[in-house]
Amino acid sequence: MVPPLTRTERPRRFRVGLDRWLALALLLAWVPIRLWDPAPVEALRLRTFDAFQTLQPRPVTMRPVVIVDIDEESIRALGQWPWARTRVAELVRRLTEAGAAVIAFDAVFPEPDRLSPALVAGTLDGLDSATRERLAALPGNDAALAKAIAASRVVVGQTALEQAVAPVAGMPQTGFAVLGPDPSGFLARFPGLLRNVPEVETAAAGRGLFTIVPERDGIVRRVPLVMVAEGHMVPALSLEVLRVITGGDSVLVRSDAAGVSGVALPGFEVPTDASASVWLHFNHHDAARFVSAKSVLDGSLDPDRVRQRIVLIGTSAIGLLDNKTTPIDRTIPGVEVHAQVLESVLTKATLAYPSYSIVVELLLTVGVGLFVVLFAPVLAAAWLLLLGALVAAVIVATAWFRFTRLGILIDPTFPLLATFSVYATLVFTNYTREQLGRQRIRSAFGQYLSPALVEQLAAHPERLKLGGEERRMTIMFSDVRGFTTISEFYKTDPAGLTALMNRFLTPLTNAIIDRRGTIDKYMGDAIMAFWNAPLDDPEQEANACAAALEMIARMNALNALRKTEAESGGHPVLPIDIGIGINTGRCVVGNMGSDLRFDYSVLGDTVNLASRLEGQSKTYGVKTILGAATAGVVAGRFAILEIDRIRVKGKAEAETISTLIGDMAIRASADFAALARDHAAMLAAYRDRDWDSARRLIDACRGNGLAASLSGLYDLYAERIASFEAEPPPADWDGVYVAQSK
Repeated sequence: MVPPLTRTERPRRFRVGLDRWLALALLLAWVPIRLWDPAPVEALRLRTFDAFQTLQPRPVTMRPVVIVDIDEESIRALGQWPWARTRVAELVRRLTEAGAAVIAFDAVFPEPDRLSPALVAGTLDGLDSATRERLAALPGNDAALAKAIAASRVVVGQTALEQAVAPVAGMPQTGFAVLGPDPSGFLARFPGLLRNVPEVETAAAGRGLFTIVPERDGIVRRVPLVMVAEGHMVPALSLEVLRVITGGDSVLVRSDAAGVSGVALPGFEVPTDASASVWLHFNHHDAARFVSAKSVLDGSLDPDRVRQRIVLIGTSAIGLLDNKTTPIDRTIPGVEVHAQVLESVLTKATLAYPSYSIVVELLLTVGVGLFVVLFAPVLAAAWLLLLGALVAAVIVATAWFRFTRLGILIDPTFPLLATFSVYATLVFTNYTREQLGRQRIRSAFGQYLSPALVEQLAAHPERLKLGGEERRMTIMFSDVRGFTTISEFYKTDPAGLTALMNRFLTPLTNAIIDRRGTIDKYMGDAIMAFWNAPLDDPEQEANACAAALEMIARMNALNALRKTEAESGGHPVLPIDIGIGINTGRCVVGNMGSDLRFDYSVLGDTVNLASRLEGQSKTYGVKTILGAATAGVVAGRFAILEIDRIRVKGKAEAETISTLIGDMAIRASADFAALARDHAAMLAAYRDRDWDSARRLIDACRGNGLAASLSGLYDLYAERIASFEAEPPPADWDGVYVAQSK
């Protein structure tokens, strides 16, 4: 029997299946993943922000910063770095005289200048004591630099250290005021701080860290404005420059439970992320920002280039290894990063990735994800693709608008990634469910349909209508004649009987399946099959007749093989003979049974008649009997002969029945034409009670070479004629034979 495929039909309703539960679980799992923010998620977000900057770098609207570059030309002309502090002092004096607003060093002077007179005197051997004393009495180079710094507004650089060093007592520090909870837990922390020599440190108007902390991939995207070093907050170099320009005494840090939200100076409010870092909107490396330190020292620089501007002193020399990578440049001097910080702040062109951005991203993720979970399984693929593209476009466009117009960063990739993974989960589970459904179809019909039909049904399961459907079908019953005798022959060898049944049922089944038939059930030695379900078969009658002829041929071949085996083995053998009944008509096919068990089967009067016709094949002495509907369709394609009009047991209406002689080749033969002529004349004489003519025509038919398989049929008619001659039929006899058995 065909295994059941589904339960009985129930009203369709919105259902939360396994696929939706899995998709919902994945969607909810993305929330802690985003809060955890692992490296791949962060990298994707940062790369997206990089793409925004690549597409639209910050435009240059003003140049408030000039970089005095200790470049390769300066080093060739003036010697390797570090220079004598007196030369650096001269550089500061010339910039001050040119009208620089503030001078800041992207460098640190942590040790006394080795070229100071006193230190030089200590390193020269053979120097007389008087000369040594005069050198020691001269002012030191550090003092000269401190004097130049004190005469101007200078911010000296400091750098953070990963290891602790002994702190220097009494050094000046920038003051901080905090509006909110202590933010130090959110700031970049360093155990040590490398300062300048005390003379320089105390002479400066400000001190700031030029330490830049790149992202994990080595790209600089944001710069911390406030850090913790040696246990206290210190400003970045750029922030300290702004404090000195504005004349502020301290820096205001705004904080909340999520971290730092911004820093403030008189006239400036700079939004930051939770770690007090400012996101930079970079523009490309710009040579116009740079002037050579050599040109300052030799007097060739136009003073207007630095007048009322912030001057950063740094280096672009390759050998000094102060180069950074930005989202839009593979390498720029580190000092230029500080210049871009100052430009962005002064032109209010910084970017912000506020703490609420993660909330927006999560809301987008959950909202769009829930939409996908709820509607992806029910929307048509085209509509879902269109809506998905529209939602993705809206998310990306919103992120782009906020970046270009508001300077606020929102990550569009996380909601898209999360919702795409949810959609992919739904697609995968749906695909898996379809594959399992197709596998169930293959398992259910694989032994009852040809492989080609099974694959068609698996590829197009919508063609399978379950639960009961009325359609025109062709039904076949086949049974082994004399199976009781065969069973008795094997009464001491039940395993041998089982092997014999499998041996003859297999070729009969294959003959049916090869011609698009469906095996309904096996009933002991009998087979029930049908055509035109579950897949349509416009050639159902012809396929059923072809299968019947092939079944007889295969059974004859099996009998011949068994006979040969029996002769070689020296044991008796009983031949297997089958009878076949075929009928066509309206039937109901589908799942039949109870709520606990049901099978894919067929019911209807057509089925009952096919079974009766198979039972009459032994009575008429023929292999195959066709119902009138079947014979009417295939009469032009097969060799068939009408054999009677019969009223089977349980039926009130008479049925014209025929037998199947052979295929189209036999039908086209001269022998069949003669047989068909004489056979039809015999039936006409019989029904006209012309017993002598009917008997004579029977003899004529027996002489035809194709009538060998019809000897039992002609014996039956000879017996009927003899009976009617002895006892004529009643006057209202219509030639219909009434069957007394099934």
